[in-house]
Amino acid sequence: MTVQITTLENGLRIITDNIPGVATATLGLWVEVGARYEPPEINGISHFLEHMAFKGTTTRSAKQIAETIENVGGHLNAYTSRENTAYHARVLENDVPLALEIIADIIQNSTFESVEVTRERDVILQEIGQSNDTPDDIIFDHFQETAFPDHPLGRPILGRPEIIKRISRKDLKNYMTQEYSASRMVFAATGGVNHDKIVDLCQKHFNQLSNHPTQKYQPSSYQGGQFFEKRDLEQVHLLLGFESCPSTHQDYYPLAVFSNLLGGGMSSRLFQEVREKRGLVYSIYSYNTAFRDSGLFSIYAGTGVHQVNELLPTVKEVLETFTQTLEDKEIQRSKAQLKAGLLMALESTSARCEQLAQQMMIHKRHLTPQEIMDKVEAVTREDIIRSSATLLAKRPTFAGLGPGDEIRWE
Repeated sequence: MTVQITTLENGLRIITDNIPGVATATLGLWVEVGARYEPPEINGISHFLEHMAFKGTTTRSAKQIAETIENVGGHLNAYTSRENTAYHARVLENDVPLALEIIADIIQNSTFESVEVTRERDVILQEIGQSNDTPDDIIFDHFQETAFPDHPLGRPILGRPEIIKRISRKDLKNYMTQEYSASRMVFAATGGVNHDKIVDLCQKHFNQLSNHPTQKYQPSSYQGGQFFEKRDLEQVHLLLGFESCPSTHQDYYPLAVFSNLLGGGMSSRLFQEVREKRGLVYSIYSYNTAFRDSGLFSIYAGTGVHQVNELLPTVKEVLETFTQTLEDKEIQRSKAQLKAGLLMALESTSARCEQLAQQMMIHKRHLTPQEIMDKVEAVTREDIIRSSATLLAKRPTFAGLGPGDEIRWE
């Protein structure tokens, strides 16, 4: 790997990774602005802003933005999370300058025309409606809100319809001006890229970015609790979780191994006990989400209403007996899966680019694959037992959606 890092005078951090023999490149701008930075009265504005970036600049219309990148066979996209927003492209090696210039254009020169704001507001309302109609999607918002009630981490990334209807062109422009500071941005590029050329292009095209103070995020406040919404569905969708830790915490890697052991694959405890032995679900898995100062460890399951009474006690038993029955061969298998997943992801320029950007935002530096694998390998049986016991001792969060009477985690 040939990872190089440069910070421009305006605070923009640039990280690249040249991959010899690759004819494509993934590049993008990651901004440390997401749903947790939003005041409650404009919840959803980060996502709204992401949509508007593609709706026209002082030099290109929305159609021209799409045509310019697709004329060279490239792809341009974006996403918003609770802690950052990303604008990224994948193109052939020779089209890197074009893609970078387009990203710089939409970040610095978006016009937010009133007609486009109105049109995109309707699109976002449709997106919210679609999410609400998708039970295995909306359940995660209910779960998040139950874990972090009355806190930015508990609010939906898409926002709520009544708020989206009120967000104005002025709100969008003010929010972007206030929050999009160069020091909160990382430009990452992987594949057929040259670091010095990327730096030169960024100096040329991101010359309008300013580095100014921005608001700090509200410290996390995990509460936990119970939620259930009765709906006429075929399945009951359930989420059980506990407060976890940020990725800079000493327990991050032990909990990653634990999560994989518990519900990370077909050989995991939950999959074997709940699906293979008892046939109670089609889908069950666990995952660990890290925030800047907190995290959520979660277990998802979708099941029939008549299977719930057997499912929940089975999950509880798996959790309660986990440490007493933990075997060394399981631990080694989990580590092997995590390390293999890391190396396989490195074969994708998109995954590699995402990883570089996230590392710069979280750790302020690049973590080599070997460094990560060493951290995974260093996890001991005692680490897993200690970290999982600490996790499971916390107040649980439980959310359910589906038919039948109210379901609770006891």
